[in-house]
Amino acid sequence: MRPLSAFIACAFLLAASAASADSRVFIIANQADGYGVDQCLAKGDKCGAHAARSYCQSRDFAQATAYRRVDPDEITGAVPKAGNEKCTGNGCGEYVAITCQR
Repeated sequence: MRPLSAFIACAFLLAASAASADSRVFIIANQADGYGVDQCLAKGDKCGAHAARSYCQSRDFAQATAYRRVDPDEITGAVPKAGNEKCTGNGCGEYVAITCQR
């Protein structure tokens, strides 16, 4: 009986790891659109949930599990900046991370 329970436990762990592996983080530009959607996403406010879910569904994912503002320094090598300049103000590279899951 013990080998059967070990097999079931192993199968459960494999299924759980496969499910968690089917998610993806999208980094998108946080562009002011005049509707405030960008701020809802960047601040992680509840009003951004629909926009994040719609973004995920447009890429064949079922749901958005998280969304938040991303500092350009968190994106290794993907966002170039000149020298030691510190980015401030609008149009200076604000990004949002949306985690989508199937």
